Amino acid sequence: MKYLFSIALLMLSVGLISNQTAEEKVNYFSNNAFGNPVTGKAGEYYNGVTYVAYQGEKEDPYVVAYDHKKDKWRGPYKAGTSLLGKTPGRKIDNHGKPTLVVDGEGYIHIVFGGHGGTRDLGENKLGNYHDGKQIHVKSKRPMDISEWEEVENITPFGTYSQFMKLDNGDIYLFFRHGAHRSNWVYQVSKDNCRTFSPKVSFLKTKPSNEVNDWDSWYVNLQKGEGNDILLSYNYHFCKSVKKGHDGERHHCYYMKFDTDTKQFFNVKGEALTLPITKEYADQKTLAINTGDQWNHIGRSDLNDEGYPHISWYEGAHGGKRHGGPKQLMHYQWTGDEWVGGETNVPNKARGELVAKSKNEVSYLLEDNENKLGNVAWWESHDGGAEFKKSKVLLEEKGGKLLMSHFIRNAHPDAKVIVTQNIKGTAYSKVYLLGENGPIKRKQSEADVLQLN
Repeated sequence: MKYLFSIALLMLSVGLISNQTAEEKVNYFSNNAFGNPVTGKAGEYYNGVTYVAYQGEKEDPYVVAYDHKKDKWRGPYKAGTSLLGKTPGRKIDNHGKPTLVVDGEGYIHIVFGGHGGTRDLGENKLGNYHDGKQIHVKSKRPMDISEWEEVENITPFGTYSQFMKLDNGDIYLFFRHGAHRSNWVYQVSKDNCRTFSPKVSFLKTKPSNEVNDWDSWYVNLQKGEGNDILLSYNYHFCKSVKKGHDGERHHCYYMKFDTDTKQFFNVKGEALTLPITKEYADQKTLAINTGDQWNHIGRSDLNDEGYPHISWYEGAHGGKRHGGPKQLMHYQWTGDEWVGGETNVPNKARGELVAKSKNEVSYLLEDNENKLGNVAWWESHDGGAEFKKSKVLLEEKGGKLLMSHFIRNAHPDAKVIVTQNIKGTAYSKVYLLGENGPIKRKQSEADVLQLN
């Protein structure tokens, strides 16, 4: 009897220990993302680990790492301090969201904090000013996100900063050199971000044909074949303050950057002269004229024939500051012309494009209809004429879902970063999402902020 009692006591104690250690796991890895927290190029898979950067409290950059083999999370760690987000009561800026890249030696680099910079930082010869400061930080040790140091080797006048890493190891930094009335530029580093080449303007801002208004641009970047970079972009009609400046944008333009020769080409293979003006873009790189319809630029990709597919979101402006483009448009180049049009995917759905062939086209889309957010694949077998919803990777009730671009060199289990607003707050949960759904984490580790 004594022996049986001892066994029962042992089993009970094991059960208690098991219950204590079997802590509940949640779909998100952090809940301290702030504002509109994720930019396009914000993650990379490197040597078995996925690294993710996002905008956290007070608009500062935060970083997490997930070791796929060990199923272990690290972070979030604060990687730097932005000049944005420090004035109580001020509207969240959201332009200084961090972009991330891992260099050839395993050091992690983040650029963040810029919304054009301010006059006290010096003279901006390629544009105008607004706020913040573009800052570069580097991890103190390879593949270690716990400690960071600032590197003074880039201009403070930047916004929409985006890293591009190519097959040959070159790392490009693209950004708009200031506020709305500023050139778009790139710099390249061939020594793991120790130094960057002089800035090259590839899209030029200038006064438009209307008094006190300017030509400006918004750009999407995508890695092409080899060391090529694909650029799709739209035109921003930058009205004067007196006219009521807003987010009016039109048209879709396309070109390719052959980084081996440092030459830009249009879709017909004609070499382009930099920097490109509105008139020159209309003549050489215009894919589709959207007329009076406003648009937000989407993604591009190459199919198996090497022909580009492009996308954007189009609709009437609705009188709001940033317009109201809603419907996904999809076009592809046939070798002679651009063909395509409006898709049948849900209104306001946005996401990533994969062009497998001229007929097989897929989008990974965030959809926030009917108060139920989901991320799912939409497939077309007729070149984009009709899409059907297929595999759902995430489905969550609550606030609006937002999605990053595809993670660089992505692991199948961690393809994109997804955020979801926590109702009644300025914070969001952050998910690392792949073909098997979100990678889970213990709730005590994921709940960085204790929100009521």
